Parts: sequence; C-alpha cells; structure tokens
Amino acid sequence: MSGEDLAARTCTPCQGGIPPMSEAQARGHMDEVPGWELTGDAAWLKRTFRFNNFREAFDLVRKVHDIAEAEGHHPDVCFGFGYATVTVQTHKIGGLHENDFILAAKINDAAGV
Repeated sequence: MSGEDLAARTCTPCQGGIPPMSEAQARGHMDEVPGWELTGDAAWLKRTFRFNNFREAFDLVRKVHDIAEAEGHHPDVCFGFGYATVTVQTHKIGGLHENDFILAAKINDAAGV
C-alpha cells in the first residue's frame, strides 16, 4: 500500500485492549510514510517539518489540528520558528497502530510532501 492509499483511508476507533504493532510490522509500513522515523522502541512515529518562518510552521499545525479532529486521532505537536515536529502514537495501546500510519500519510499530504 502506498502513502496515497493510506491518506485516502479513515482512522478506525481504537478501544484499546489490543497489542501495538511489533517493530517488524511498523518497519514494514515505513515506505508508506516518507520522512517519518520510528523511535528507538518503535512505539512512536516522528517527523520534523522545516519552514522559512513561524507563520508557515503554524499553518501546518492548523492543518494537523483539522486532520486530527476529523480523524479522532490526536498527535503531539511542538513548533516554533521554522519547524513543526509531529509525534504520533495510539495512546490507548501504548504503541503504533495502522491509524498512526494513516494519520502520518494525511499529514504528509497536508504538508505537500
């Protein structure tokens, strides 16, 4: 599945009670979300987007907000002059789920990458 295919999908509600993806499963999805990285324990996806100024960074943060609200799946976001870092995890399971990759693909689309 490509990142475009993922971006066309919708996050499914996660009620918890399921195991997170294994590191091998998560690594198998990384080609679908270019520019994102796994944390050392493969429990998070993370990407830092670079911009020329604060306004451009904040514009992406607004788009991430809109996507997160529409999907019911909320990342952690840190931003400032020239950057926005987005970190994604399914908190209810303490690790990664397919929803995290869907959200990352949608954020890539919103960022134009």
